[in-house]
Amino acid sequence: MNMDTNQPLLKPIRLGNLDLPNRVVMAPLTRMRAANSGLVPTGVHAEYYAQRASVGLIVSEGVFVSPEAVGWADVPGLWSEAQVRGWSVVTDAVHRAGGRIAAQLWHTGSLGDPDFHGGKAPLSASAVNPEQQSVTADGRKDTVVPRSMERDQIRRTVADFGHAARNAIAAGFDGVQIQGGYHYLFNQFLNVRTNLRTDAYGGSTENRARFLFEVVETVVEAVGAQRTGIKTGPATSETGAFVSNEETLATFEYVIGRLNEFDLSHLLLMGAMADLSATPLAALAGDGMFRHFRDLYRGNIIASVDMDRARGNRLVEAGLVDMVAFGRPFIANPDLPARFSADAPLAEIDWPKVYGATAEGYTDYPSFQAVPA
Repeated sequence: MNMDTNQPLLKPIRLGNLDLPNRVVMAPLTRMRAANSGLVPTGVHAEYYAQRASVGLIVSEGVFVSPEAVGWADVPGLWSEAQVRGWSVVTDAVHRAGGRIAAQLWHTGSLGDPDFHGGKAPLSASAVNPEQQSVTADGRKDTVVPRSMERDQIRRTVADFGHAARNAIAAGFDGVQIQGGYHYLFNQFLNVRTNLRTDAYGGSTENRARFLFEVVETVVEAVGAQRTGIKTGPATSETGAFVSNEETLATFEYVIGRLNEFDLSHLLLMGAMADLSATPLAALAGDGMFRHFRDLYRGNIIASVDMDRARGNRLVEAGLVDMVAFGRPFIANPDLPARFSADAPLAEIDWPKVYGATAEGYTDYPSFQAVPA
């Protein structure tokens, strides 16, 4: 298909070791279709991702690196041989359709629930309730006080990320992305409200970031820097324990600045997810997040949150970011780049069917070519 390459979003780019035909990224989208005891992706996942292969890069839904990492119902993993075989079917389908796909490696930490862990509380930096909700098979539940990770559990988790990264490449993924953002495990270590540790993983900014960088180093050693990306940044929902404070910006300036040492494929940076006007992060509202960190990070930046075609083109044209990730638009618009190229209207999401165990509301959205004139 011929693209309107006058749009910055539709111009090619080199990302890590991949040559991409456009700068549109499919953001990670949790869709709860692995409704089986082994949390194995199935044929419906293969069809879903292959339908979206015209995008520059697909970043998969968050994929759990171990049983301990599980914290959302019916989400696939990447620790077992069965899961690797299941994902191989997915990546083969994407590649046959001409696409590229990276696996997002995920550990929810304290956003998990005892239901996932035989009645035990989930693991986190410290025994602090994040005051969020966990998505279980029985619906959303308030989070509980987690267990503080012992040193051997931290070491095992670092190894789990390396193992999952190797599994991703064995399954045919083109790369991996470490989920280091939002309210999940690594931010639980970075956040002074949820990290009360007094050992080498708590206290100073460098100590709170130690766990994240041990994982970055391990994943890079496992699969190479050019196949490793990361999602991180200060954006949260500004609720519960995840309300920004005077240390938040400095913490992420340190983290993102230090990421320059690794020559990674990319940094996926989320824009503001809440009203920041009365917070210490007020300057990061709107395009402020991308403007601020563009000055600190020398590699490829992928922007996300509240993106549309016009804003994406403007951010790329201004040089504030290199690519733009779209989440919700991809749910109902599998060939989103074609719609951008034609300036076509976007299909609406059937919200009651976003989550579920079947193909309905997952792979049954028509392509742009099938939309009546």
